[in-house]
Formats: sequence, structure tokens, C-alpha cells
Amino acid sequence: MTGIKTIENTEQELVEEFAEFEDLFDKFGYLIDLGKNLNPLDDSLKTDSRMIKGCQAHVWLYSELKDGKIIFQADANADYAKGLVAMMIYVLSGHTPDEIINAPLNFIERIGFKSMLSMKRAGGLESMIKQMKLDAVVYKLKV
Repeated sequence: MTGIKTIENTEQELVEEFAEFEDLFDKFGYLIDLGKNLNPLDDSLKTDSRMIKGCQAHVWLYSELKDGKIIFQADANADYAKGLVAMMIYVLSGHTPDEIINAPLNFIERIGFKSMLSMKRAGGLESMIKQMKLDAVVYKLKV
């Protein structure tokens, strides 16, 4: 083991953590707890241009490139959305644009979120992922 935390390692961690919960409500509770641990996003960054389109809740995503790696920050006005974006930040933040662009993110299906989320929430999660990958493409083109 190289000690470098890859997206795949982080995905596997989450799959194992969520597998500890058999009950659907416990899984959602854990997701909400992830959102509670998200650092608050400064109000000045909660602009319309940073709002994720396609989410039922208001979700703001901010990213910046530091030392060749993308750092994501976000906030949301709903617990589920905040938990979902916190989970995605946990997986993707701190990685290079190429790593983010090429990440298959199959952990979402392995956890069971595809079947657990309502269509609107699943669509919101998909919108978050698309925006994070789009940010990675933009940063890649700037380098």
C-alpha cells in the first residue's frame, strides 16, 4: 500500500461503512450525519451561479484548484442533499482533475442509493456529480 488515498479506496470505505447498517432508515441517518460534518460554506459563495441545477433542494458547490488538486466545498438547505454532497466531497475533493473525470463512482450503486433515493433525489445526486466532473474538466483545460 502506497499510503496515497485514491478515489477507489475512499469509495470502498464508504461501501463498508454503509454496509454496517441493515435498515434503510439507519443508512439515511448516517447520510444525514455526514452532512452535519460538512464545513459551512461562506454565504458570499452561495450565489445563483454556484447553485446545482436539477436538485430539489438548494445546493451550492464551490471548487478551487490548489497544487493541482481540486478542493470542493458545498452547502445545502436540506439534510439529505447536504449529506449527499458531503459524501461526494469526501470521495472527490483533494484529487486531480483527471482522477475526478475518470472516476466511475460505482460506490453509489454498491451502497444501494440508486434504489433507495426518490427519482428527484437521485436526479439531484446525478446533477452534483455532473457539476463536480464539469468543474474538473474546466480546471484541466486551464492547466
